[in-house]
Amino acid sequence: MWRASNIGGLEGGKAQVSACIAPGAPQREAAPAMGRSPGGKGFADCAGMVRQSRPAQSGPLAGHTPMSGGPGVSASLVRPFVSIVVPCRNEAAYIGQMLDSMLANPYPRDRLEVLIVDGMSDDGTRAVIADYASRYPVIQLLDNPERTTPHALNLGIARARGRIIMRMDAHAAYPPNYIADLVDCMERTSADSVGASWRTKPGDTTIMAGAIAAALAHPFGIGNARYRLGTDRVRDVDTLQCGCYRRDVFERLGLFDQDLLRSQDSELTFRVLRAGGRVLLVPGVVATYYTRAALGKLWRMFFQYGYFKPLVARKVGAVMTARQLVPALFLSTVVLAALFAPWFGAARVLLMLALGAYVAADFIGAALLARRRGLPVGLASSVVFPVIHVAYGVGYLLGTWAFLIRRRRGAPSVALTR
Repeated sequence: MWRASNIGGLEGGKAQVSACIAPGAPQREAAPAMGRSPGGKGFADCAGMVRQSRPAQSGPLAGHTPMSGGPGVSASLVRPFVSIVVPCRNEAAYIGQMLDSMLANPYPRDRLEVLIVDGMSDDGTRAVIADYASRYPVIQLLDNPERTTPHALNLGIARARGRIIMRMDAHAAYPPNYIADLVDCMERTSADSVGASWRTKPGDTTIMAGAIAAALAHPFGIGNARYRLGTDRVRDVDTLQCGCYRRDVFERLGLFDQDLLRSQDSELTFRVLRAGGRVLLVPGVVATYYTRAALGKLWRMFFQYGYFKPLVARKVGAVMTARQLVPALFLSTVVLAALFAPWFGAARVLLMLALGAYVAADFIGAALLARRRGLPVGLASSVVFPVIHVAYGVGYLLGTWAFLIRRRRGAPSVALTR
């Protein structure tokens, strides 16, 4: 029988796990049985899909103070065993620096494993991961033949040994206090999920890449999601990026929903809150996300975010936050007013008011960014803001048609994830 160890890891007797390990790989301790994914296979099914590539072995925002008080973590303290799960596909340009930043965390290596679940990358990512795995025994490379984020997360959780499961993304970098401070907050507060604040940096050196990063850090561009604005205290929130979870969250509530190629973390957070759990944003821990560098990629990303929100709403039986409705409502207002404007004066007035208000807000946002980031970035951001909002709004309206009206189950296309 599996039980929580008094030193923070998981322990148990030998289990038959041959179905979960690639031919020729040595046996290891099995993870405890868990629930089913809300939109997909059972936990055992997920584990059976994994092909393991090698044997398993055991800077803050202004005003933020790291909770750990410094970069050191006492090796004399027995820390909870942490399993880091990294969904990954075609991230050759970023995976190395991501792993370097993660390895700079002084969390005890014997209480840590890093499971990189790769969606069969074809750009050299796997060679980079294999090189790191050969030098750092905590790193393991797992295959994700489905090539989607929720499948990657569930495969990683199925193989994880830790009682704390921490998601990290490959397109990012992490401060030295990231692991320890999130774990410490979770241990002190008994929260079900905790997470860090995020700052955005350009994915390229171009003016447009700089404008995209600036717009994604501005409230007009992205709304009032707290993890993007930062915090100076532990704060209850309704959404996180790359959450850190207690293992029993998945045992009690199930895995990530495999129908949701986007927003699977938001849906899980909603389940946690609905079950009476706590989701906390931790002060003094600030990760860095490297944004898309081109408008086309930005459009595709926000279209996907909008497209899957109605499916999330259908699954949980509620709209999780009012802010997600704003782009679609604005776009619907403009389109309907434009259609009726030739015949109705009120529609013409509404159209002018809506567009006028948006253009004014866009101008103010761009002017503020120009003052802080320079005129070229400010001018470019005046284009980036509409791309974000229109892409999300169009995606949301099409998702409403697909998932709420036509009652489509999910979107299996791999192309939607890139």
